[in-house]
Formats: sequence, structure tokens, C-alpha cells
Amino acid sequence: MLLIAFLGGILTVLSPCILPVVPFLFARADRSRSSVFLTLSGMVLTFALVSSLAVVSSEWVIQANNTGRHLALIVMVLFALSLISARVGGWLARPFVLLGNRIDPASRKMSGPLASVLVGVATGLLWAPCAGPILGVILSGAMLQGANAGTSLLLLAYGMGSALSLGTLIFAGRGLVSRLKPSIPVTGWLRRGAGCAVLLAAVVISTGADNKLLAGTSSQGSTAVEQGLLEKVPKVVDYFVSKVSAASLMELGVKGSMPPLAGAVEWLNSAPLSSESLRGKVVLVDFWTYDCINCQHTLPYVKDWAKKYEKDGLVVIGVHTPEYPYEKIIDNVRKQVKQLGIGYPVAIDNNYAIWRAFDNQYWPAHYFIDAKGQVRYSHFGEGRYAEQEKVIQQLLEEAKAG
Repeated sequence: MLLIAFLGGILTVLSPCILPVVPFLFARADRSRSSVFLTLSGMVLTFALVSSLAVVSSEWVIQANNTGRHLALIVMVLFALSLISARVGGWLARPFVLLGNRIDPASRKMSGPLASVLVGVATGLLWAPCAGPILGVILSGAMLQGANAGTSLLLLAYGMGSALSLGTLIFAGRGLVSRLKPSIPVTGWLRRGAGCAVLLAAVVISTGADNKLLAGTSSQGSTAVEQGLLEKVPKVVDYFVSKVSAASLMELGVKGSMPPLAGAVEWLNSAPLSSESLRGKVVLVDFWTYDCINCQHTLPYVKDWAKKYEKDGLVVIGVHTPEYPYEKIIDNVRKQVKQLGIGYPVAIDNNYAIWRAFDNQYWPAHYFIDAKGQVRYSHFGEGRYAEQEKVIQQLLEEAKAG
């Protein structure tokens, strides 16, 4: 599984979710190899630590994560200003140089390593990669078992794979920078341009505009590749393929009774619902989380089905199961539900009670339940929307005939 996690990290570079942090990393392409290595190491370690803590429900973890993101944005803004203006860069580096001189008068370069690690840590706090099949399996396993050394190692391997692919691109870009070095004015303009790009990226992330920009992209290509890895690596086929692979079209055999919906910390747009109260209705249970790009791609279809088939007896239930600590804040979920125009019931599953009851492994995940309260079909990830709608139509026809 470590190998799969590492390969999944390498494929992250194909995902649009990497785009918001690219300016931060490529702005350091003109630095030394050790500086780039320290930046990528800081990003990987921070990502692994934050993602490991994401499964802890303690309030202090959530608040610490939010505070860390705000501090990271401040660091990135200062970093951008130092690139735009050499005078600002010297002013920002002065405290680190003074500290280095006090520790070791012979060491005048302490600001370099510290700055590299700091940028990497800030990038790790801001980076929220798409939970494709591989990362989804790792995180969902952590949620079921709690944070542990095994999960942290898998996340570290995933981050190292991402660092390898990003590092390769960065060092490839250094060739262009090296060719332009003899032309000092051009290099200066490149430096200031990188600073402007970093400043713009920080503004985009702080305002949440990155989610709107990424909503128009698709991760189906990289998801398909990751799915292929999961299916072809021999030692994980028996277990993970059964959890991640979608059932074939119209394979509507009975898969057991609908699991309970108990355990939600709060319900939005509805009073608490139960599997018993939904008997006689066709039900679509959608596991999602508001900052998941894949989920944002599927939401228009889910909302359309809810509106189109409501009069025919379809009930859509969104189960918001958080992937990151800040998604556990109920006010954030309530705000996003309103902004996204979700009018159907939403269960806030902060304790992963409904997630565990369904033995779910992935965002987004769709479970289709017939009027008798039996799970008949499931689909994981994006795509196959026409087939899913046909399942809804078939289950509604069965309910009408019954």
C-alpha cells in the first residue's frame, strides 16, 4: 500500500487541485537544490501531519488548523512582497540573519534554510489535494481506525510522491531560469512576476475563489489512472477494488437493508430522518464534503435529480462527512449549503457515524435505496450520470408498480 500511496502522490500533478499552490513552489525555482528540497520537505511533512490530525474531532485541532491556514496566507503574502521588492526582502530577512549571527557568527545563511522550510510549511497548510481513489482509501481508513503511525506513513508516502513530481517540474524550470541569468533585467522581471503570481494565488485562496475556478475543471482523467493502479497492484485487488470500484450498470441486486442514519450532529433543511421513516420512498444518499472538488462536480446532477424526481417519490439526502478539520465547523457547512443552493436534507456527519454505518470509503459516494428500504446500487466518484439517473428511474418504476 505504501507503493500505491507513493504512485498516487506522483499522479497528483495531473489533478487541477494542485494549481492553487503551484505559484508558491515555482517561485523558488531559481533557488539552490537544497533550498527547493527543504521547501518540498516542509510541504510534505506538514501535509502528512495535518491530514493525520484531520481525523481527530477535538475542537482545538479544528481551530489550530484554521489559525495555521491564516498564518500560512500571511507568510505567503510576505514571501510575495519579498520577491516583488528587494528592499522588502532584505527587511524581512534581517531578523533571521541577526538570529543566525547570535547562534553562530560564522553562519550568515541561516535565513535561507529557515525561509525555505517556512514556505514549505505554509504550502502544506494551504494544500488540499483532491481525494481521488487512493487518497480517499487512505483517509477513510484513518477515519475508521483513528490517527495512527500506519496512516501517517501512507500520507507521508503520498506527499513524497507529490514532492517528486513537483520537484521534477521545478528543476526542469530551473533550466529556463539559468539561461536567462546573463540577462539581469529579464531575471528581475521574472522575479517580480513570480511575486505577483504568489500574491494573486494567496488572494484567490483567502477569498475562496480557488474553489469557483476549480469547479470548472475535471479530475476524471487522473481518477481513472488511480483506479487502474488500485485494480492492477496484486496485493490490494481483493480488498480495495471491492470498496472503490463502482458496480456495473443495472446490477440492482439486493445489497442489504439501508443502514441507519443515526449519529448526525445536526440536520439542515429537514428534521432528523431515519431509514424507517423513509420506507415507501426511493432514496439517494450522497456522501460529500463542501471543499471536495469531485463533490462539487457531482452536485449539479444530484440537485437536478432531487428537483426533477421529487414529485415521483425520490428523497435525496446529503451526508456531509468532513475530509479536513475546517469542514467540521457547522457554520461553514451551513454557509456552503446555502451558497451551493442545496435544498434537500443534509446530515452533518462530523463523528463519521453514518459513514461507518454504510462502510463508505470515498467522496463522493452515491447509494440508491428502493422503496422497501434495500440498498440496490452504489457509485463512487464522478461520471456515469446517465446510468445513475436510469437507476433512479428504474427504482421509481418498481415503487410505482409495487
